[in-house]
Amino acid sequence: MSIPPIPPPIEHLEARPFSFYPAILNIEHNEWMFRKATWSEILVYNVKSREEIWIPRRYIGEISRIEDPVVIVGLVKELEYRGGAILPYQRRIIQMPMAVGDRRQASGPPRPAPVVGIRLEPGAEARIGRLILGALMVGVLGTLGLVMVTREGVLRPRTSYANRDSDFLALTVRDDYYSIVNRLGKPEQDHSIHLTGDLEFRSLWYPQRSYYVILMGGERDSLRYIGAMDKDWRLLHPVTLPGGASTASMLRGLKKF
Repeated sequence: MSIPPIPPPIEHLEARPFSFYPAILNIEHNEWMFRKATWSEILVYNVKSREEIWIPRRYIGEISRIEDPVVIVGLVKELEYRGGAILPYQRRIIQMPMAVGDRRQASGPPRPAPVVGIRLEPGAEARIGRLILGALMVGVLGTLGLVMVTREGVLRPRTSYANRDSDFLALTVRDDYYSIVNRLGKPEQDHSIHLTGDLEFRSLWYPQRSYYVILMGGERDSLRYIGAMDKDWRLLHPVTLPGGASTASMLRGLKKF
């Protein structure tokens, strides 16, 4: 039975180049030649850079028996070249700092994570509300354009009016421009504005009566009375739509035009 050859000690590699495995970090070229040795260290130099370094013997491992393509000198641990010396390489682990609350809880038993409630922002709720209101208004306007309900649906204010003229109280959601002019006369000013959803609002100004008459609809010919505002654009008279909704909040939010 043949016995495998004993690998030569590193001192016998004086005339042969060799490489370290694993390669020494921070040194680009991994081809070395033996220079000399002491009882605790060996001196090698880099074939390409000609730089000499001392390596402690305790880091030197086995030497390969095969020289093709180059002799391999094993290292017992990964080394790095830093500050002109060979040192064991230490992989740095970055630890995230703990929050103050986490430090207090670190010594205690593990607890389940807290459950955090999620709620919509007020702006999102308001946008959803406006979309729903817009859809309801379109449905109401379609109903007004097809069928006019016979009941008047007039909401009389609880407080007394400063205006002596109260003829607007007789107006209902059935009144259009012509019926209003027939009852109150021709207005001195007539203004219109189009808002989102192709809704048209029309204001008729009666200075002698000190109030505005407001109409609303999807088309010019289908505009109907929805309420009255005083000379300072304060709500005088809302009405109830066929669906049961009041026009009060709509008129309060309507800017003067």
